[in-house]
Amino acid sequence: MLNTRPRTAAPRSGRPAVRPTGEERSFPADELIVSKTDPRGVITYANDVFLRVGAYSLDEVIGQPHNLIRHPDMPRAVFKLLWDTLAARQELFAYVNNLAADGANYWVLAHVTPSYGPDGSVVGYHSSRRRPSPRALDRVRPLYERLLVEERRHPNARAAVAASSELLDRLIAEQAASYEDFVWTVIGQEEN
Repeated sequence: MLNTRPRTAAPRSGRPAVRPTGEERSFPADELIVSKTDPRGVITYANDVFLRVGAYSLDEVIGQPHNLIRHPDMPRAVFKLLWDTLAARQELFAYVNNLAADGANYWVLAHVTPSYGPDGSVVGYHSSRRRPSPRALDRVRPLYERLLVEERRHPNARAAVAASSELLDRLIAEQAASYEDFVWTVIGQEEN
């Protein structure tokens, strides 16, 4: 759903890029943020929670690339993992820091899955996001910060993604069998 294009460029809509304000917002634990995209990651559906938390109107998001909400402090390696997993026709749970239209950020635990047509082809992607616990973010933030430090050491996006993906693999291997297992460990801690 999201891609690894940097937020320094204006989104395809021609609007100026949103600058983070440092304000962090949340949403009630019983609400889900839901969106759907086409196979290229262009938004085709966004629920009212997506719009309210993201400070967007429906007209502002439909037809826009989902990376519209990509926060610049979100590691590219996580998005590469997301797209690689979706390309393998698998679902993924991931912790993601999103950027609202007004510059606020909000963390989510995203569940992203391919949507299939009657012939079995991928016709898009569906993402449901819930609010992560502060305890979960205490585990995720340091990992993502290390990935960002690694990414910033490299002169271009391709090198940054390659280096941070390798680091992500190494760091996850110290804690779990895979990123998915790491996420499930963190989710398990949320529930305790």
